Amino acid sequence: MLHPFCALLAAIGLFSQQSDVGGPSHPGTAAYDPASQVYTIGGAGANMWFNQDSFHFVWKRMTGDFLLAAHLNFEGRSAQGHRKAILMIRQSLAPDAAYADAAVHGDGLVSLQFRMAAGETTHEIQSTATGPGTFGIERIGGTIYLLVAGPDGKLHAAGSSVPIALGDSVLVGLGVCAHDPQAFETAQFSDVVMGPPIASVVAVRSSLEYVKVPSGDRRSVYHTDAIIEAPNWTRDGAALIFNGGGRLHRLDLAGGAEPVLIDTGSCTRCNNDHGLSPDGSLLAISDHSQDDHSRIYVLPAGGGTPREITPGAPSYWHGWSPDGVTLAFCGQRDGKFGIFTVPAAGGPEKRLTTAEGLDDGPDYSPDGRWIYFNSDRTGRMQIWRMHPDASGLEQVTRDGDNNWFAHPSPDGKWIVILSYGPEVKGHPPDKDVRLRLIPMEGDRPAVEKIRVLVELFGGQGTINVPSWAPDSSKLAYVRYQPPTHTEHGR
Repeated sequence: MLHPFCALLAAIGLFSQQSDVGGPSHPGTAAYDPASQVYTIGGAGANMWFNQDSFHFVWKRMTGDFLLAAHLNFEGRSAQGHRKAILMIRQSLAPDAAYADAAVHGDGLVSLQFRMAAGETTHEIQSTATGPGTFGIERIGGTIYLLVAGPDGKLHAAGSSVPIALGDSVLVGLGVCAHDPQAFETAQFSDVVMGPPIASVVAVRSSLEYVKVPSGDRRSVYHTDAIIEAPNWTRDGAALIFNGGGRLHRLDLAGGAEPVLIDTGSCTRCNNDHGLSPDGSLLAISDHSQDDHSRIYVLPAGGGTPREITPGAPSYWHGWSPDGVTLAFCGQRDGKFGIFTVPAAGGPEKRLTTAEGLDDGPDYSPDGRWIYFNSDRTGRMQIWRMHPDASGLEQVTRDGDNNWFAHPSPDGKWIVILSYGPEVKGHPPDKDVRLRLIPMEGDRPAVEKIRVLVELFGGQGTINVPSWAPDSSKLAYVRYQPPTHTEHGR
């Protein structure tokens, strides 16, 4: 049933209906030129954000998998940098309906916007592409994908996707929002294509993204059909370092940059446990090239000859002390895993925990007073903390999830954790997981105020290591495509 407050107008071109959604102050317009096959759509509307939308929509009902693509041009100049022209897949015409769209903003931003369920807040995954230009949106199964045109003029995966339950029958079409309740904006959509999806978009296996705190808005900065893992930021906030294929790569966040291999010398089988020293001059890595047992090494941040720190193995690095003097790591000695520290310059290691089971993922608080880690000593994997001398041991989380890899933010205001469902054993890849934030109140983690920052398909490799931006405003992570989708794309 159509929403009663939206007037239905005449069919136009490929689309069967047009409607004003959310009661914009000025009625929308739409025209189709059969000769040029150009759609000219005008719309008012205050915004398409939060939990209410207001815009003009030209649409038809579709089922199954499909692609909608078009070339876009805005008409005229505008002071509204956030005016939007969209390709939309929507559950209904209700202003608060669940939806996903490919949106081109007046200032050139291209993003995948989505509202997961009716009445919820809208979020977006920003693309590194800029518009206007040719862009697309498609549905394969229960996942919506953003596409943008590459230098070859052909549509390619933008690396942004979201699984969203909209039902089989959905409204699909073109829309315009003025982003000003008193304004009216117009856009032209040409070369409009509606048809079978481009299956290659699901070959994107890994998407390197960051999320803004506290808004929850995301940006995809790199994607690949390979597995990449464990991003962390350089100290100037200009680049991300991540693992892929046993090697470390640096991605400068300037537009159009490609990852650059970091020279790690003889260490060519790096694990996804690595990170920069507080002053940014050194890089700690975990590598198992020597005899297939992981050891910790330190080398210059820009690459160079690695220096072995832990002759004992296996050892997996996880944190630098704030003064850069000490490394915290997870190690197995005499058949038992535990939390250890060792001088960054090399020297005797010190064992801090001896509990049965697994203690893993140690990282320091920014004031150096605490080491946070995860342990299954009471059953499910939960977050714990202790002082660097192993005193003051206390359990932080006590909920029904399996919680891993606690990383305090540099400003000391938050702790991020990676949470699996109660049924998941270990920290495997390719699972539905959540990145959750625990706010700090003084020296106390306020676990009663924990909240979900991002829900995603990920797991092992998503945030193994400290992945906060230096100013604590953003958090980097890797999102994965479900393997069944990857197989479909290949």
